[in-house]
Amino acid sequence: MKTITNPILKGFNPDPSILRVGDDYYIATSTFEWFPGVQIHQSKDLIHWKLIARPLNRISQLDMRGAGSSEGVWAPCLSYDKGTFYLIYTDVKLWGYGGARDLHNYMVTTKDITGDWSEPIYLNSSGFDPSLFHDENGRKWLVNMLWDHRKGKNRFAGIMLQEYSAEEKKLVGQAVNIFKGTELGLVEGPHLYQRNGYYYLLTAEGGPVINMRLPLQDQRK
Repeated sequence: MKTITNPILKGFNPDPSILRVGDDYYIATSTFEWFPGVQIHQSKDLIHWKLIARPLNRISQLDMRGAGSSEGVWAPCLSYDKGTFYLIYTDVKLWGYGGARDLHNYMVTTKDITGDWSEPIYLNSSGFDPSLFHDENGRKWLVNMLWDHRKGKNRFAGIMLQEYSAEEKKLVGQAVNIFKGTELGLVEGPHLYQRNGYYYLLTAEGGPVINMRLPLQDQRK
């Protein structure tokens, strides 16, 4: 039996998003203020990894001019559905005092993960850690952490859910806060999963992981 030796990716590779397609594994990681944006590694065995793509390699996809420390690309999310790879990412720009920031979420796609990726599709600017969920019924949903700039408000203000239309290439319908967190006051990193008749919302909540289970029929309205 082969043994995995950590770290599997040495150096600066934060916020990993892992994906399996067929016999291949892929990991996308943040690059913050460095260009080109996002690194994607590939493996056949989870032991040996090879850098295969830097998808955000055009200024039209990611403009890092003037970006300061810890700005730029945060927490990319890599997913796959029906022959297409989807990469969601936040382009962060800090401004002012007290943690105020612009948090613009975008999507790029490709049929060939090692080839050219599309021009970015703007999604929203409500918070970071965006993730795209591909429902078995064909619909797609975006979840992200809601960031509240307002004085006296909890900045980690919950998890937003909104449908994404692949045909219209934009978010559609109403954005809903589906989980406002607990008394810890910190909720982020949302991902939706589907299994055995239920949706599962997985989040980071001040350290531990929160698991919410919702019946499928309640979410298909």
